[in-house]
Amino acid sequence: MDGAEESFEPIRVGIFGGSFNPPHVAHVLAAAYALLVAPIDRVVIVPVFCHPFSKELASFEDRLAMCRLAFEALPHVEISTVEQELGGESRTLRTVEHLKALHPDWRLRLLLGSDVVPDLPKWHRFDRIAEIAEPFVIERRGATSDEARALLPEVSSTEIRALFERGAFDELASLVPRRVLEYARERGLYALSAEG
Repeated sequence: MDGAEESFEPIRVGIFGGSFNPPHVAHVLAAAYALLVAPIDRVVIVPVFCHPFSKELASFEDRLAMCRLAFEALPHVEISTVEQELGGESRTLRTVEHLKALHPDWRLRLLLGSDVVPDLPKWHRFDRIAEIAEPFVIERRGATSDEARALLPEVSSTEIRALFERGAFDELASLVPRRVLEYARERGLYALSAEG
């Protein structure tokens, strides 16, 4: 060694948070797209633990299991339990601050669907979130944004849950990863009787 300071390249990590209630093909395609075109080496999927707007969700354990099944075929994608570990109400700022402190070698990007862009002014300290994890916006059909790239199919978890309630499994087969569909059916998730 000549005493020169050793340099290192930061690990470029896309943080992709959401309810994932359930995860569907557009979620998987968004992660794959980001890995293919963004300056990102890895994607970390962060299921919400306790939704800040008190949305009714399947259990965290079920959503975590479905995320593992949905994204298992994608290399360089990992599923994180960080929001469960932090406990309490999930807040993006708290999550990205925690991940940055835990992994100072990570350069964070926040993966967002264009459907959430109109709500960003309502997010707690979005200006600070964007400083820590620069947004990478992916367009969803029906929700355009000037900042968005690509175009994902028009599919939502709300629509997926309605199809489960109707027992429309043929339609679900093209919208939900096969192993997620099998898991949700085996567990009776999103069935009308399970909702009351």
